[in-house]
Amino acid sequence: MNRLSKRLALVAALLCSALPAATVAQAAPAKAPLAWDPAGYLHTSGVDMLVFSNWYDGLFADSKIGGIEIIQQGVRTVTNGDVRLQATPGQWDPAAKYISRTVDQKTGVVVTTLEYPAYNWRYTIRVEPRGTAAAITVDLTQPVPAALVGKAGFNMEFLPSAYMHKSYMADGRPGTMPLHPADAMIRTPERNPASGRADGTGAEPLPMASGTRLVLAPEDPARRVTLRSDGPPIALFDGRNQAQNGWFVARSLLPAGRTGRVLTWTVEANSVPGWLRAPVIAHSQLGYTPAASKLATVELDRADTRTGRLQLIRVGEDGSMTPVAVPAAKPWGNYLRYRYVQLDFSAVKQPGTYLLDYAGTRTATFRIADDIYDKAWHPTNDVYFPVAMDHMAVNEGYRVWHGPAHLDDAVQAPLNHEHIDLYRQGPTAPFKPGQHIAGLNVGGWFDAGDFDIRTQSQYQVIRQLVSARERWGLDRDTVSVTDARRQVEIHVPDGIPDMVQQVRHGTLQLVAQFDAVGYAINGIVEPDVAQYTHLGDAGSKTDRLVYDAKLKPGEEKAGRSGMPDDRWAFTSKASALNYGSIAALAAASRVLKGYDDALATKARAIAERTWTQEQGHAPDLFSHGNTTGGPVVQEEFSAAVELLRTTRDKRYADRIMALWPQIAPKFDDMAWTAAEAIPFMPAAYRAAMLPVVQAWQTQADTAARANPFGVPITTGGWAGSGTVMGYALNSYILHRAFPEVVDGRGVQRGIDFMLGHHPASDISFVSAVGTVSKEVAYGNNRADFSYIAGGVVPGVLIIKPDYPENHEDWPFFWGENEYVIPEGSMWITLANAAREMAGTQGKARAVTAD
Repeated sequence: MNRLSKRLALVAALLCSALPAATVAQAAPAKAPLAWDPAGYLHTSGVDMLVFSNWYDGLFADSKIGGIEIIQQGVRTVTNGDVRLQATPGQWDPAAKYISRTVDQKTGVVVTTLEYPAYNWRYTIRVEPRGTAAAITVDLTQPVPAALVGKAGFNMEFLPSAYMHKSYMADGRPGTMPLHPADAMIRTPERNPASGRADGTGAEPLPMASGTRLVLAPEDPARRVTLRSDGPPIALFDGRNQAQNGWFVARSLLPAGRTGRVLTWTVEANSVPGWLRAPVIAHSQLGYTPAASKLATVELDRADTRTGRLQLIRVGEDGSMTPVAVPAAKPWGNYLRYRYVQLDFSAVKQPGTYLLDYAGTRTATFRIADDIYDKAWHPTNDVYFPVAMDHMAVNEGYRVWHGPAHLDDAVQAPLNHEHIDLYRQGPTAPFKPGQHIAGLNVGGWFDAGDFDIRTQSQYQVIRQLVSARERWGLDRDTVSVTDARRQVEIHVPDGIPDMVQQVRHGTLQLVAQFDAVGYAINGIVEPDVAQYTHLGDAGSKTDRLVYDAKLKPGEEKAGRSGMPDDRWAFTSKASALNYGSIAALAAASRVLKGYDDALATKARAIAERTWTQEQGHAPDLFSHGNTTGGPVVQEEFSAAVELLRTTRDKRYADRIMALWPQIAPKFDDMAWTAAEAIPFMPAAYRAAMLPVVQAWQTQADTAARANPFGVPITTGGWAGSGTVMGYALNSYILHRAFPEVVDGRGVQRGIDFMLGHHPASDISFVSAVGTVSKEVAYGNNRADFSYIAGGVVPGVLIIKPDYPENHEDWPFFWGENEYVIPEGSMWITLANAAREMAGTQGKARAVTAD
C-alpha cells in the first residue's frame, strides 16, 4: 500500500469512528428475543437459559448442575441461579428442596417453587423473557425467617475458567477477574458443623465489587453477561478463596420483613449474531487396526447449513498431506442438540498416520496399525494404580506422588451417624466409638479423586484384575513394591508381574478387615470435610500416629499422638459386602498362588468360611448409599461363581442354579459373572442363559441405533463411561460364550467411544492414551489442573434436557472428570478384550473346567 492509500484508509477509519453509535449498530443484524424453545429452555441465537431443568440429586450435593443455568455460545458458563444461604456455598452447604415448576410455553414464563424445610420457608423464582434478556424475580408469601436474615440471598455462579483473564464493571467501575483468588477474608463462626474445620472456625470472602449493574467480560462478546438489580446491590465474590472448586458468584441479599416481589434481576447473556458452534470430528484418538470398522462422526450446530466435506488425509514422513479416496460422509440425523454426519472409512487398511479434515477443522493424527491396543492399558497399569495405592509411599522418577498414607488407620465411627460421601454407621458396632481398630493400615487403593477406602470398589477391582490376569496372562513388570518399607517405585521392575502385586495389595486390605473386625466393612473415610477435601500428598493428611485421647493436642508419645486425625472405619455389617468380598478373595487366591502362597491360602479360607456363615442365617440388610454393596442376591451369585471356579465344589454350582431366576432380570449387571461360570456348570445352565442373551443382543442393537455412537449413553448426574465399558465388556464375554447370538461389535464401539468417538469433543477419556487425551481431570492432584496417566474419567455428562458436556478447562466437575478405580480396572480389561478381538494376540487364556 502506498502513502496516499494509507492516508485515505486512515481518513476513512476516522470518519467511521465518528459516526453515531446507533448508525454503526444498524449494520449488525437484529438479535432475536429470548423465547421458549420446544427443546425445553429459553433460547435465542447462541444463548440458552435453562430454568431448573436440572437439580441436585441428593447423592453428591452441589455438583454445579441446578437452578438457573446459561449456555452461551456453546459453553455452560452459569449455574446455580437460586436462593442460597452463603455468599459462596460449598459442596455440603444447604440447598433448597425443589417443589414444583410450571412453564407457559407461549410466553416463556417459568415459575419454580422451592423450600428450605428446616426453616419451613418457601419461595418462588419467576423467570420471564424480556427481549434478549430475562427478568428473574424472587417472590415471597412469608418474609425471610429471622434466622436467615443477612444470609438468604439470590446467587448466580460463573465458571472461573470462562472468565479468568477477563474484566468486569460494577456501576461503571472497572476490575479484572483474577487468575488466582486474592480477596480479603473475614473470620466467621463455623458455617456448617459438617464441614468441621479443626479449630471450629471458618472464613468468608469479602466481595470483589458491588453495584446495581454488573457486567462480566464486557470486552468479549462470546462471554459478556449483564446483570441489573432494581433493588439490593449485586455483590461479586470469588468462591475460590474458600475452596479451589469455588466459582465466581454474583449475589444480592433478600430484604428482611417483606413479602411479594422482593428482588428482581434482569440478566442478559450476550448473543453473537450469526454464531455457529465449530464442528467436532469424533474419532478414536488411538486409531484403528487395519481390519477394524472405522467411523468418524462430525457433530454440527443444527443451524449450520453449510456444506462441508469430510476428508481422510494420510500424513507422509516429509509432512505431505495426501487425501485418501473414501466414500462421501452421510447424514446420520439429530441427537440431543446437534446434527451429525458420518464417514465410514473401514475400507482403508494401509498402515500409517492419518488425520481427518472437515471444511478446515482438522483432528490430531491417529494411526492405522496392527498393534493399536497393545500398549493402551499400560499407563493404567504402570502409573494410575500405583499412584492409587494406600498405606504406601509412591515415587516416580524425580516425583513423589505421596508419602506413606494413613498409617494410623483407623478408629470406630460414631454410632447412628450419617457421614459424608455416603457413609453411615448404624446403631451397633463391634468397637466403642473412637476406639482404634488395629491392623487396617495395610493395602487397598484410594477410591477416587478423594482418599477413602470404599470396600465395594476394592473387591470390584480385585475381581476385574484377576479376570484380566487369568484371561490374557498379563505379566507386565514396571513397578517395584517393597512392603517392608511401604515403598512403591514406578518404572522400576522387580521381577513380579504388576497385576499380581496389585491384586495382592487389594487383597491385603480385605483380609485385614476380616482379621480386625470379623467381616467386610463399609469402608474407611476421613473424620471431617476439612480433611476429606485435602488435595495433593495423601501422606500428609494425617500425622501417621494412632490417636490417644489421653495425650494433649500436639503431644506425641510411644508412637501415639493427641491429634484426632485418624480416619473412621464404618463397620455396620452388610451381607452384600461380605459376599462381594468373598468373591474377590476366592478369585485372588487363584492369582496369588505361586507368588504369595500364604496369602492365597488365607484368602480362600476366609472366603469359604464366610460363605458358610452367611448361608447359615438371614442376610444382614444394612444399606446406605453406594458403600454397602450391590443387591444381596447379585453379590451372593458372584461369590458362588468365584468359589466354584476356585474349588470346583458342586454346592456352589447348585446355588448358582438356584439363584439364576433372580439374576436373569438384572442380566446386564451380571453378564460377565454369569458367562464366566459356564465352563464349570452343567449344560442346563447355558441353555437357561440363551434366551436372556438373545434378549440382551436385541436391546444392544436398539441402543446402537439410538445415537450416532452405537453405545448406551446415560443421562444421570454421573457420566457414563462405566456404562459404556460395561456394555462393551458384556459384548465381549457374551460373544465368547454365545458367538452364534452376540456379534461382539460392541467391543470396538465401546473402546472407540472411550478414545474419542463420543459427543461434545473428540478427546480420549483415558489420560495419556491417544494423541489428545484427558489432561485436566478430577484426581487428587486436580488443584494443579493436571492428570494421572491411565486414569479414566466418567466422560460425557448430559445436562438436561439436551446438552452434552465434558470440561477440559475446569477439573472440578466430578461427574465428568473424576477418576475412580473400578473404571481403571475395567479399562485394562476392555483394552485387552479389544486387542484379542482385533486378532493380534490370539485366543484368551481363560481358566477352564477340568
